[in-house]
Amino acid sequence: MRWSIHQLHQLQHKGLTIDEMADVSELKEVDASIRDISPVHISGRADISAKKFTFHLTIEGTMKLPCSRTLVDVSYPFAIESTETFFLNDYDATDEESHIVQGEAIDLMPIVKELILLEIPMQVFSEQPDHPDAVPQSGKDWTVLSEEEYENKIDPRLAKLAKFFENKNES
Repeated sequence: MRWSIHQLHQLQHKGLTIDEMADVSELKEVDASIRDISPVHISGRADISAKKFTFHLTIEGTMKLPCSRTLVDVSYPFAIESTETFFLNDYDATDEESHIVQGEAIDLMPIVKELILLEIPMQVFSEQPDHPDAVPQSGKDWTVLSEEEYENKIDPRLAKLAKFFENKNES
């Protein structure tokens, strides 16, 4: 996923199509919430001109993340669409989303890794809450409630007050 500027200029009239598998397993060391990540499929094309290189990328893969409730591994598939533009000169760059070519080559792997890290959700929930490796959902004098159970449950300290207002409305 690295091309020299000279190689890209040679491909200017033919175009460049991208269809590669990339190993990004070192992301497990960068973010501890990633327990495992499959090789990602990177596909797309590049639009090449004299002063700018635009890459239209699709990044697909699967990562294993801990369930927010039970800490069980959850398989999280992702598909990222991105357009990355590289300019040879910094005065041609028009917005924050563009990159300036550093040196004599363009390397897309740091950008691919950053996009994958940004794709990690805040919370992931397992479809199997009763998994044997799951963290307990209840114990002595406590239990995990769903939102519906929590909203419908009346605080025992205020139960008599609720009955008081029911009596007022009836009269």
